[in-house]
Order: sequence, then structure tokens, then C-alpha cells
Amino acid sequence: MRHAWKLALLGIAAAALAGCSTGALQVADVGSYHVGGRAVTLSGLPEKELVFTPGAPPLKFDPNGDFEVEGLYARYTRLANPAGRYPLLLWHGGGLSGVTWETKPDGQPGWENHFLRAGWDVYVSDAVERGRASWARYPEIFKSEPFFRPKKEGWELFRIGETGSYDTDPAKRRALPGTQFPVASFDQFAKQSIPRWSTNDAATQAAYDAYVQKACPCVIVVHSQGGNFAFNSALRYPDKVKAIVAVETSGSPNPETTDFARLKGVPMLWVWGDNLERYPFWARITAQQENFRQRLIAAGGTGDRLLLPELGWRGNSHMLMMDRNSDAIAERVDQWLAKQGLKR
Repeated sequence: MRHAWKLALLGIAAAALAGCSTGALQVADVGSYHVGGRAVTLSGLPEKELVFTPGAPPLKFDPNGDFEVEGLYARYTRLANPAGRYPLLLWHGGGLSGVTWETKPDGQPGWENHFLRAGWDVYVSDAVERGRASWARYPEIFKSEPFFRPKKEGWELFRIGETGSYDTDPAKRRALPGTQFPVASFDQFAKQSIPRWSTNDAATQAAYDAYVQKACPCVIVVHSQGGNFAFNSALRYPDKVKAIVAVETSGSPNPETTDFARLKGVPMLWVWGDNLERYPFWARITAQQENFRQRLIAAGGTGDRLLLPELGWRGNSHMLMMDRNSDAIAERVDQWLAKQGLKR
């Protein structure tokens, strides 16, 4: 019975991932797990009387006791005959979750689908405090309250429109000329926004490190805030991280104290969209990342750059994996990975 259930599940996954191309994917396995985290015991908190579901009698709830916190959630799809030599791990950015890589806000297949069809085993994760990794109490465990991204910030910070171009009325929003982001689906994208904490970096890094030890050797494709975690994991486990694709990464370790010699065997590709010069924040970010990249090259490592406007591709936002031309970008990434000898 269990074997039949698993075969049915795999069949459903293969059919669902058939997407926009002909022929079903040959899927060997699908599954998920939590990794990392720690055990915590709380005491001294007051009991409460709660009604857990409408119509049920009230029940005294004791919030004290033992908990598992600060873990990471990962979901994987493994192919029967992968072309990638290692699994490809997709890491999301700040205030987001693994949904970044799944179906795009306009309903088109996301990069998870694209890389599966390109022959990679693909893992999608939710970091500490995000999605199915779940929250923990604060300030007892998480040391600060969460903050929430308004739609205005996402519209402007992600380079969909300039500062002051957002309006509550979708008809009055002013997108950048020629933007590749599917503007009509922006409110759908905003539903993906997840509360985040500014005090959980150490716990998040520990969970990602545990993830790398469990899932790798691997290739990491990482977006925005996640870049710093990927670089640090590579520094700790250069034998396990076979390459990093840093998609508009917003952070990295201090180049003054980084041992770049440890990264010589980890080829890296930075991918950047358009209109970076319009935003002082992104001008600072790209300068910092270019410093990091050049130091990697000087140490004998591979630090390549894919600046989309240099290809004549204009209008890409910070969420370039959701843009209308995102499949073409993913194809360039796949070609680069093949060039590094990471595909059979």
C-alpha cells in the first residue's frame, strides 16, 4: 500500500512538472525534511485559556515546555537520470521563502521547473523564520519582533518602479519604462511576502550550514539576502559547495577578513538585472559585491559576472527569476554551470 502511494505521488509530481514542454519528467523521488535548529525549554510563562477551534470548549494552554526551534525546511525533487552532477539548491532572499523559485506570480513555471527540465535534481528551502520552517516565540527565543514589508517597499526596492512611483491603486502605479516584471501580477507577488527578523542571522547561518552538510555536495543558486549565507557556507565547506550562482546578492562576508584561498575551487557567477544606477542603495551593493568578486579572482578563483544589460537585455528587476525573460536568464545560468564541468 505504501509503495503504491509513493508511486502515485511520483506520478502526480511528474505530471504537474510537465509544465510547458512535451513529455513528462522522469522523477525518481520527491520528499522534504527539516534540518538544523536546537532544543529549547521555556518556563515561567503564564497559562492561558483558549478556544482552539469554533464550537470547541475552552482549554487551558500551558506555553511552557520543550520546543524545537530555528530549523530549516527543504523540499526536493530527484530525477531518475539527472544531467547535473550534483543537486541544485535554490536559496531565497529576505522577507521571502522558497516560493520565489516555484510558480511565478503571473502563473508561469518558475526556475524550479526550468532547472528540473534542464536535468538538475532541485531542492527548494525555507530558511529559519520563513514559511514551513516556522517561527518561534519572541523575545524568549527570537530576540526582536518581526517586521513586515509594505508593498511600496517591494515595488521600489526591487526596481519595479522608481521612488515615489507606488500607489495603492494599481492603475496609478508607474513602473519603470520597459520593465520585465509582470506588473499586472505585482499584488499576487506581494502575497509571498513573509515577516522577517533582524536578529536571526546566526541561527539562519547555522541552519544553512547543517543543510549543506546534509544535502551536499551541491550547487547553490542564491538570491539577495541569502548570498551572505551561501558564501559563508562555502567558506566553511569548500569541498561540499561546488559552485555558487549569486543572483542580485545583497551581502557577503567582510572581504578584508575573508580567506579567499578557501574559495579558489568554488566557481562563482554574479547575475545582475537592469537599472542599478538609478538607485543609490543598489549602486552601493554592486560596488561591494564587485570588490568581493575581484578579490576572489585575485586569489586565483573563478568570479564571473552576468550583467544583463551588457547582453542587451533591458528592464530586469531585482526579482529577475520572475521577469518575463527569466527562462532565457536561467538558460544562461545553466550554460555557465555546464562550462564549469558540473553537467554530464
